[in-house]
Amino acid sequence: MREQTVFEFDHVGITTTTKQPEEDWVEQSRIWVTNPRNHPQHIEFLRYAPDSGVPALVRDNPHVAYRVDDLAARVAEADEVLIAPFAVGDFLEVAFVLKHGAVFEYMHYLKDGWFGQ
Repeated sequence: MREQTVFEFDHVGITTTTKQPEEDWVEQSRIWVTNPRNHPQHIEFLRYAPDSGVPALVRDNPHVAYRVDDLAARVAEADEVLIAPFAVGDFLEVAFVLKHGAVFEYMHYLKDGWFGQ
């Protein structure tokens, strides 16, 4: 029997073109993001720089994000990898995948925190 891994809801990501309060810059994907822990419904707003290389499927659709303890295992179960795993600062690794026809973000926290916090 397969051992159960952590698979915990973290947030819903929504694309916006409007500057949001307290945005953080993610150089790897060239986007500004908000901290979903600061929103009552755990919404992360994402605002893309014009030269962002994020695939249209991710950029143009909302995503559901889950915290996982085994990022590689979750990515391996995906129907399609949209953005391969990458480090976001020194606190987080993420990947974006397509599964069940929807965009998912899998998040593996390396330590507690959010950008400069």
